[in-house]
Amino acid sequence: MTQIEFSRVVERESFPLKHYALQLTRNPDDAEDLVQETMLKAFMYRNSFADGTNLKGWLYTIMKNSFINNYRRMVKRNTFIDTTDNTFYLDNTNHLTENDGENTFVGKDINHAIETLPMDLKKTFTMNLKGFKYHEIAEILGIPIGTVKTRIFVARRQLRKLLVPYAHHYGYQLD
Repeated sequence: MTQIEFSRVVERESFPLKHYALQLTRNPDDAEDLVQETMLKAFMYRNSFADGTNLKGWLYTIMKNSFINNYRRMVKRNTFIDTTDNTFYLDNTNHLTENDGENTFVGKDINHAIETLPMDLKKTFTMNLKGFKYHEIAEILGIPIGTVKTRIFVARRQLRKLLVPYAHHYGYQLD
């Protein structure tokens, strides 16, 4: 591709690039600057573009990388290190600390309720609680996904029965 052909194709892509830059920056002036920077880099590094590859994708990649680098530079520039003594909270008499005792007891009761579940329900329920997806649990335990769903449903229903006093205390209405 000759320099003239390259220039025409890059110029033709400038409008879609402006739209993409506006999506990234959310500011028309910053978007225009980003497009100009992208065009400049495209012409500066024209020799690194391989003929026959996706020029549009190459330009979008340049723009995205320029945006990310500019963002990182801006964050780094706006970051400062506070070297003052942080004695505000030590000197402030209005600073209060919450008592987490009740939460500790509730957490222990919930853990105890989970421990009372049958092993198959407890294993499936705790895996789901830790963030495993149904299909992952099924694969790990070697059981059908329907069984996983049923075990989690039954475990929740049993825990709901075991923890009724907390539901009433915190104002939840049970069926």
